[in-house]
Amino acid sequence: MQLRLKDVDDDAVRRAVDALRPVAQSRAVAFLLNDRPDLATRTGCDGAHVGQADTQAREARRLLGPDRMLGVTCQASRDLAMQAGEDGADYVAFGAFYPSTTKDSGIRADPEILTWWSELMELPCVAIGGITAENCAALVRAGADFLAVAAAVWSDAEGPAAAVRRLNAAIAAA
Repeated sequence: MQLRLKDVDDDAVRRAVDALRPVAQSRAVAFLLNDRPDLATRTGCDGAHVGQADTQAREARRLLGPDRMLGVTCQASRDLAMQAGEDGADYVAFGAFYPSTTKDSGIRADPEILTWWSELMELPCVAIGGITAENCAALVRAGADFLAVAAAVWSDAEGPAAAVRRLNAAIAAA
């Protein structure tokens, strides 16, 4: 689970982490903080996820130490992904694969990058960007180890639980 809060102060992030981290961790779910490896360490998170405009992966790894998880968004770049692996990432994320209401990166990745990565590398890869139950199958078949999903769950008209059930069914069918 990744907590992604933009444009809020550190105290608001700390309060959210204090409320949500114990719930995730009590269910054996890793709790990652987006963008802030420094704050992830200070608040007991299991790790952090950084993008290309955030803390550099090598510096994030230094801040997190060897025992916390580090994920790095690599857009649609093989070079960025290989560099992230060399810099100590525990997983790489590719995308956006589809238009997203969560973040408009201007980047469109082709599912082929997931196939390329999964065939050559052991480091897990995550597909991000506009993923729904209706479009996730191609990413699963292409080799995504994980899917990052936000709006398709939290903005679902039937609620998050129904959205997760549909996503799980689509993943299993893929």
